[in-house]
Amino acid sequence: MDKQIIFEDEQIRVIFLKGNSEELIFSFGDLITRAKGLSINAEKSLMKYDYNVIGIMPKEKSWFPVESMQNMMEAVAPYLAQFKTVVGYGGSMGGYAVLKYSKLLNMSRAIAFVPQFTIDPQEVEDRRYAEFFDVSLHRDMKIQEQDVSKDTDYIIVYDPYYENDREHYLKIKQILPAVMTLNLPFTGHEALSVLASSSLLNDFIRHDLDQPYFYEQMRQVKKKSKFYYRNVIGNLMSRHSKALGRILKNNDLQLDAQYLDPTLKQLITRVMLSRRQVTEQDLQKLGIKVNLPQESRQQLQDSFGSFLVFNVISNKVESYSQDAIDLNHKYLLPLMAKSSCLVKVELNSERYLIAMNDRRVMKLFKEDDALTSDMNPLVLKKYLDYYVISYKNLNLNTDDHGLCSFVEAPVSDNEKLILV
Repeated sequence: MDKQIIFEDEQIRVIFLKGNSEELIFSFGDLITRAKGLSINAEKSLMKYDYNVIGIMPKEKSWFPVESMQNMMEAVAPYLAQFKTVVGYGGSMGGYAVLKYSKLLNMSRAIAFVPQFTIDPQEVEDRRYAEFFDVSLHRDMKIQEQDVSKDTDYIIVYDPYYENDREHYLKIKQILPAVMTLNLPFTGHEALSVLASSSLLNDFIRHDLDQPYFYEQMRQVKKKSKFYYRNVIGNLMSRHSKALGRILKNNDLQLDAQYLDPTLKQLITRVMLSRRQVTEQDLQKLGIKVNLPQESRQQLQDSFGSFLVFNVISNKVESYSQDAIDLNHKYLLPLMAKSSCLVKVELNSERYLIAMNDRRVMKLFKEDDALTSDMNPLVLKKYLDYYVISYKNLNLNTDDHGLCSFVEAPVSDNEKLILV
């Protein structure tokens, strides 16, 4: 592997990777893929097609300051002189640099994923990167007409429904009205993760500008992308819950148990359990494994008319309608309630205590087993006209969505439960 550092200062490290292509690729790093040894952004994909590459890797979260880029040009010029076709590629901070320096680097094509227009808080509403703005480095950093060229083909990939990135795109579009836009809906800022593919990158670099062709290749990559489904599920569930059913039905997913984070897992299972019957095949596709309980009929009802259960999929106390419990009785365990006592459920003909720690992690313990030192049992308290579930000095509160939290006294209507 023939690689060498050809320029370096406090902000960037510039590395040349020798290949055997007619094109020279400028690959820009981002906040995650910053300078580390001789590593280059998208190196494996570019090496697969034997490209000549100049990797411009940021040392700091500084959005490739103009001064560093201009100082780099003396070292880069001899390489530029050898190639008629120059292509820029990068995402987010790297996508910004691809557009900002497309004319400076004489790019034939500039491929930018979810780029920023600027991070200057005076220029954009987006505050994700405002803490990295340094006026001494970033004066007039926005992409301007003098930065771009009518001789360059511009491609931008982004999610039009993601407000923060849409703001940047619309400002960039004013500078580049002829840009080819490839929409990647409901993926947020994760376009590069979703479309990670050597063949697709090669198409972006070498194929004629053909929007239908690019969309077809993107669809093929999306079908195989775990990142795509995770982002789509997370973005769609609260608004378009039927989409999950279609995803599970039409795709042979086999996600591992760590694929969904706990918050997303809880959201997905709430939608599934509330709207339709859940099958073991659904859970297997999503990488969710559960110990199936036996049905129990103890019923504590909250102020919204729903019933308190322990959800063995999310490991949380939640409330559901009776219809949802009837459809999914294997997974939703009604809380046992007769008088003041520790909160219990019945699972596989055995009784379990529900305990929780200060981080709100819940766990089941067999009735006769010892608790771990960080766990405290939930307590059911019977009053004259209602019940309350408590953890230390906090009371369980339910909302109209069935989600439960623990709040301080005094007891409100949302904390009062009745035995049905």
